[in-house]
Amino acid sequence: MKYFDFHTHAFTDSLAERALSALSDTSGKVPATDGTVKGLHEIMKKNGIDEFLILPVATKPSQQISINNWAVEIMGNGIYSFGTIHPDSDDALNEIERIKSLGLYGVKFHSEYQNFCPDEERMFPIYEKIADEGLIALFHGGWDPFGNENIKCTPERMAKAIEKFPQLTFVVAHLGGIFVWDDVEKYLAGRFENLYLDVSVIASFNISDSQLMRIIEKHGIDKILFGSDCPWDNPANEIEMINRLPISDTDKEKIFYKNAHRLLNII
Repeated sequence: MKYFDFHTHAFTDSLAERALSALSDTSGKVPATDGTVKGLHEIMKKNGIDEFLILPVATKPSQQISINNWAVEIMGNGIYSFGTIHPDSDDALNEIERIKSLGLYGVKFHSEYQNFCPDEERMFPIYEKIADEGLIALFHGGWDPFGNENIKCTPERMAKAIEKFPQLTFVVAHLGGIFVWDDVEKYLAGRFENLYLDVSVIASFNISDSQLMRIIEKHGIDKILFGSDCPWDNPANEIEMINRLPISDTDKEKIFYKNAHRLLNII
């Protein structure tokens, strides 16, 4: 089987140790890599994964330019990357243009790290610009250990944003939202032609196979993407999770790599 991991993370060599230590302390999770691109490559190779997508996040407006420059530098040899903007940046719209010109594939958002909710009106010009540039918008969905009890990116709020921008392709990570899968079934699954869901890290949060199958069937095989959230999970866990589901090998191929290739226009 061929695989494309649609949801991974890495950091510059100089930052990796510090970033992983801080995030590990917050999450209580033991990372599966050392946080470097080299370390990510090694675990992907071990799991038979030849292609993967790195999703950087700017936690401050001042970071977006340097992070996007780094994202371009690491692409190639099976590595693809999104860019990042911070919603509070005065230059967010221009940076989206630059993300497109750099050859990056989309924009990654994390509501808990960037302090916004997806249906806030201040986000609308950003979404419009991403759509105009033909890029993809990908969101962390649901609970995150960095946040608090009030989840910022809920399925209901995500649905309100998606409804307003049918011309924009959205991806919501973690099958629409960690620990809020009942609301994913209610507000997201099967409702939007322009919405994809990735399955990253959910094997570590004990979603039942029955609920996973309900969401996949309701939303449609063609809009489900394999991902791991590595280094916050070993991709072997999500591979095993998909493989044990009662779906055909043809549909597993779609989830494991064909849907990603189509979405990113990889030939």
